[in-house]
Amino acid sequence: MVKNTSFVEISYKLSILWFTFLVNLFKLISTMYLGAFSISLNVKNISDSMSFYQKLGFQKFAGSLNEKYLILKNGKTVIGLFENMLESNIITFNPGWDQNGNNIEKFDDIREIQKSLKDNGVNINDELDEKTTGPGSFTLTDPDGNQILIDQHR
Repeated sequence: MVKNTSFVEISYKLSILWFTFLVNLFKLISTMYLGAFSISLNVKNISDSMSFYQKLGFQKFAGSLNEKYLILKNGKTVIGLFENMLESNIITFNPGWDQNGNNIEKFDDIREIQKSLKDNGVNINDELDEKTTGPGSFTLTDPDGNQILIDQHR
């Protein structure tokens, strides 16, 4: 037996599908892009740490042994080594940069990211003045106590 579906029922189902599509499209469009990702490690001895990570295939990308910090890369993976500069290891995002530290044309400004996070109930440890422009940074802590640095250089 074939069930007759009325025009109203079809229209209702189509409107629900259309609404769902629009909601998902908005979520896709409104997803914030945090920029380049790296992990910043607090190390006791920069030379020993560099030697260890080179054995894992990392190569020096930026920084200086004399200044006690190095940025190392292995493919697209980036780690920063900081001798006694950090209280703990930090997850780092750099809006405006790609994984090679190159400026990208379109990016979410750090102040927009901070506002979006605050609007979603995320506590910011040290808020950035939203009236400023250009470089800036702020930190937050995930539910497990991991520190996250959002650090915009331009």
